[in-house]
Amino acid sequence: MNSAPPLYILRHGETEWNATGRLQGRFDSPLTKAGRAQAEAQREILQVNDLTGFSAISSPQGRAVQTARIACAGLIDPIATDPALSEIGLGDWAGGIRADLIQSSGASDGFDLYELAPNGEGFAALHARCHRFLSGLTDPAVLITHGITSRMLRLILTGRPIRDLRDMAGGQGVVFYLENGKQKRLDLGA
Repeated sequence: MNSAPPLYILRHGETEWNATGRLQGRFDSPLTKAGRAQAEAQREILQVNDLTGFSAISSPQGRAVQTARIACAGLIDPIATDPALSEIGLGDWAGGIRADLIQSSGASDGFDLYELAPNGEGFAALHARCHRFLSGLTDPAVLITHGITSRMLRLILTGRPIRDLRDMAGGQGVVFYLENGKQKRLDLGA
């Protein structure tokens, strides 16, 4: 999708549920101390870039909004929210313990759970949701979202098929810059 404007894409910082191996999906838990530090690191990354003309759009889920407020503080205001940036729906497995669900479902790993979750959204529906959102963007933006949704947005923007989703890099406390179908990972060590 080369027609998209330049974008910075951030995943929310670590949450209490991330730290304990619990799947959140559309549920929520607050950022940990480490998660707040990761959002501060994202702010440091963003502040050395020219954000003139950029807006900020966050998932409406609390962990993303909390991250957005820290990462964009003094850089972009206001921060809009859009439900299209919400995390993939996990249906009956939202709130479950990742390790327990892997064992009981026969999933090969935690990534499979997002596709296998009973009454979950699944990757095809997430792809359609993210594609619609990106197709409507006309101006540069900082997007604050979630692990799987971030990967899907970046997969679409780089023109890769859904089967490559697992291969998309992730990470908390980093920022991905996308322009003209190319992705660059930005972190404090780079």
